[in-house]
Amino acid sequence: MFPSILIVDDEPSIIQTLSGLLTDDGFDVISASNGYEALKRIDTESPDLVLLDIWMPGIDGIETLKEIKKNHPVLPVIIITGHGNVETAVKATKLGAYDLIEKPLNFDKVSVSINNALNFRRLEEENRYLRKKTIERHSISGDSPLVRALKHQIMTIAPTDSWVLIKGENGTGKELVARTIHQLSNRADSPMIAVNCAAIPESLIESELFGHEKGSFPGANTKKRGRFELANGGTIFLDEICDMGLSTQAKILRVLDEKKFQRVGGGRDLTMDVRVIAATNKDLEAEIAAGRFREDLYHRLNVVPVEVPPLRLRTEDIPILTDIFLKEASTSNRENRKTIDPDAMAVLTAYKWPGNIRELKNLIERMTILVQEEVIYARDLPPHLSAKKSGSDEIFSLDDLKAARKAFELAYITQKLSDNDQDVGQTASTIGVKPGYIKALLAKRKK
Repeated sequence: MFPSILIVDDEPSIIQTLSGLLTDDGFDVISASNGYEALKRIDTESPDLVLLDIWMPGIDGIETLKEIKKNHPVLPVIIITGHGNVETAVKATKLGAYDLIEKPLNFDKVSVSINNALNFRRLEEENRYLRKKTIERHSISGDSPLVRALKHQIMTIAPTDSWVLIKGENGTGKELVARTIHQLSNRADSPMIAVNCAAIPESLIESELFGHEKGSFPGANTKKRGRFELANGGTIFLDEICDMGLSTQAKILRVLDEKKFQRVGGGRDLTMDVRVIAATNKDLEAEIAAGRFREDLYHRLNVVPVEVPPLRLRTEDIPILTDIFLKEASTSNRENRKTIDPDAMAVLTAYKWPGNIRELKNLIERMTILVQEEVIYARDLPPHLSAKKSGSDEIFSLDDLKAARKAFELAYITQKLSDNDQDVGQTASTIGVKPGYIKALLAKRKK
């Protein structure tokens, strides 16, 4: 199917000449002799591009261009005129014209402009498609009241330029929320730069955030642009903001207030235009009280607070999330898509998920790999998911101190294993025991 071009001109000779040349070039050509007719042809014929004369009877080319862009904003329009001047060119460009070509027409120039405009439109369509897919990929999944409220809040704040502070437990999807806000914002065409504040050593974080000049410190062999500079025009996401040291917090606050910074070892001020989204899994008020977080920085970041609910408070979303993760796991592992038995789903729904969505996703991927059958049954799930936890009431109901101590120890280690995704080595390191101690305890429990 060949691209179609609408030629709008009140001179029949221009239409005839351009029609012949464009047809020979492989285009489908339609024409109109005035602006009113052009607007009707656009509605009925849906051309891929418009060649529009400026001076015509009735509504002129500028007024026609306004109407085209109002109703068909992505349709490329090339202005052709025998009375071209700077003022006309500027006005047409501001209204959205792709190019302006003066008469007498040079067909080589017309042909180049048409092909460039059509290529530009294809790129725009691809970008819109990719953005749509990105938004879908970064969408918040679930239909619980808490998630519906979260989605509504995101839709409300995303088009603004307000700074956002996202709070929530580990694994709840704080970065997903941040990316959704960015993709739905007016800055979506610019980058979102993520900074994991917990993963960057304090000695390097200033260089990472603001960049450095060549030779500014040992090892700085080249100039480096920092994260704030890379995010200019877009969004910077400061994840785990509480893990920044107080000295770095002071520098961040100054940069956010002044909206300018210098590279390490540099003397030139660089201005920035970024939207700041920060996230933390900690209680910031408690961190402030303990002297570990600056109160002024907290108030600077906390323009719009967003709370991401833990999975245990939105259990009705677990079947939806499980289905999504089953599909993803089957695709990435090139296996048939498995299903969850109702009894197994009941176990998943009843579990408290201390690791939240991340823990659920890891479990589903592991089950997809390990379970050979097409259906995942309750018996296939790790024992800790369905194990009855020894709560404080049960422990205190025991009359024997030794039995209570064992019950507490089992409950404690079971919970810590869950927190560490059943990694015995990591759990042992966290609680200060040897891996063999945990393995022996688990072996006794099985007996």
